[in-house]
Amino acid sequence: MMEGACIKRTRKSINIFNTTEEMAPAYKLTYFPVEALAEPIRFLFSYGGIEFEDFRFDRENWPQMKPNMPFGQVPVLEHNGKVAHQSIAMARYAAKKAKLVGNDEWEDLEIDAIVDTVNDLRQKIALYHYEADAAVKESRKEPLFKETLPYYLQRLDAVVKANNGHLALGKLTWADLYFVAILKYLNSMCGGNDILADYPNLTALKNTVLELPAIKTWVEKRPNTDM
Repeated sequence: MMEGACIKRTRKSINIFNTTEEMAPAYKLTYFPVEALAEPIRFLFSYGGIEFEDFRFDRENWPQMKPNMPFGQVPVLEHNGKVAHQSIAMARYAAKKAKLVGNDEWEDLEIDAIVDTVNDLRQKIALYHYEADAAVKESRKEPLFKETLPYYLQRLDAVVKANNGHLALGKLTWADLYFVAILKYLNSMCGGNDILADYPNLTALKNTVLELPAIKTWVEKRPNTDM
């Protein structure tokens, strides 16, 4: 297991270097000043001991920044003059660097399927949370909490039980880190409720990941945000 997050702190909620002699990290991750979609990437870089600049811009600067972002979205990852987008693709890349992928194409397929399932759940929660019309949002509340969440979480809980406490392959993979890293965002979109309260295997998985030394170090050092 690789441990020891190599995170440099900055004045902008992350990596400001104290001297001009220090070289910038090879990776720069740019996102809003929240955890949300960038947190799985931060978890994976931290777990792998991969130094990165965690650049969290002020929200008021977003209108000026947006036209220069790929497809007008963040997070984005910069490396050696190149820019990548799409949060799951970046997380998969970080997972490869951190050695948390499968041993063959089929094992990678199993991991990817779980990650995509978690992302499906996130999108369904977001459909409720970000709905601007109050009446429409209210109409989506009961189906989400009484049908969608139990449907997904019961099955994911069973997957963990059948996989030695993990989401795939019976061992720690990036699917585990992805799920736990994005969990705070999911809870926040669900009104701050702990969506894992009735799911002991998923709760145990969360605790397992958060007790990993490198993840524990990152969580203790990261900026405190609502989601």
